[in-house]
Amino acid sequence: MIWNETKECMPREELRKLQDARLVKQVNHVYYNVPYYRKKMQEVGLEPGDIRGVDDLSKLPFTTYEDLRETYPFGLAAVPLSECVRLQSSSGTTGKPKIAVYTRRDIDIWAECVARGLTMAGITKNDIMQVGYGYGLFTGGLGAHYGAEKIGALVIPMGTGSTEKIINMMIDCGATAIACTPSYLLHVAEELEKSGKIDQVKLKAAVCGAEPWTDEMRDQLERRLHLKAFDIYGLTEIAGPGVATDCEFHRGLHIQEDHFLPEVINPETGEQLPEGSEGELVITTLTKEGFPMIRYRTKDVTNLEYDKCDCGRTTARIQRFKGRSDDMLIIRGVNVFPSQVEAALLNVDGITPNYFMTVDRVDNSDTLEVAVEVEDRFFSDEIGALEDLTKKVHDKLRSAIGLNAKIRLVEPNTLEHSQGKTKHVLDKRHLYD
Repeated sequence: MIWNETKECMPREELRKLQDARLVKQVNHVYYNVPYYRKKMQEVGLEPGDIRGVDDLSKLPFTTYEDLRETYPFGLAAVPLSECVRLQSSSGTTGKPKIAVYTRRDIDIWAECVARGLTMAGITKNDIMQVGYGYGLFTGGLGAHYGAEKIGALVIPMGTGSTEKIINMMIDCGATAIACTPSYLLHVAEELEKSGKIDQVKLKAAVCGAEPWTDEMRDQLERRLHLKAFDIYGLTEIAGPGVATDCEFHRGLHIQEDHFLPEVINPETGEQLPEGSEGELVITTLTKEGFPMIRYRTKDVTNLEYDKCDCGRTTARIQRFKGRSDDMLIIRGVNVFPSQVEAALLNVDGITPNYFMTVDRVDNSDTLEVAVEVEDRFFSDEIGALEDLTKKVHDKLRSAIGLNAKIRLVEPNTLEHSQGKTKHVLDKRHLYD
């Protein structure tokens, strides 16, 4: 392990030697066992012996979603399927799903990485942890489940379903920790408040992921549920949740660098960027047997920090994601990420994080409408209060993103509330192309 519960860390010099050795081994693994990777390396004139460590990482070709689609379903598997014990997949809502297969050792390492993250959130064998991610092909449910079992916690495998049932089980069984999407946990908080049961909840920690969220949403979750909320990050094609998690100081997500090698590149040129630069996160798996990824382009926009964290850990930290390079909207020449909109909205009193953006085109000009749920009290007050709030939201958004948007305030529970990844954007402009 890079650290243990006492936060004793492996010095970065030792970690680099471990990464060098594991990268060399992984490159050999894919070259000799995955014809697709071998061809990609040969096309740029590379042989395994040309990679001697992390300093040679930039010589390797990238792996992209297009590669996964071209080799679907098992073209990137590096071992026979008879050696694999699990298949996980993305939803595939925008095309072929991303599929990954895992050996027994892959599953064990994944559970270890999740367990490290849960330990950072203060969860121990004495906790009762409710897993509210979907089980099945989605990595969230089983990933959180195996990690919680690894540390010895009592797991309540709720998955998704009836919010009422989830709340009843949470209260009746005395759950002290929960793993689910942040937007759904906020919905649970709203339901607990409406039912007057908020004081019956014993939750002390929430480990939330599967969708982007802001510090402002963290503040809301912590204030309303009287717990500590932690961010967890993962991808189906890398390892699901547990690739990185933040600690109690929230200075970024500590990446499990002995298993996942991060770098940041210019998304336009593919050039590896200097330490601290903002760009697209790229991850190379160092220990995956079944479905290794070499320089996988995540499309997540962030930067990496390598200074020692206040918690004592020395691993690289992924900073708060600005968004995804493919989620970025260009509206009237301005780059806009949905996370910027959410952060701005949550800085207005009375506004909830439940919003929906609609981008359209009228008379050859882009338009932006933002529908956002507000607290009940604004619909029972005089109409002037709602007008004042609309202006506040408009001005806050204009300051944050540099655009004028049409603001539509709606009552609570008007917009979709999802237990999975919540959709916040509809871009209609492609209909006119």
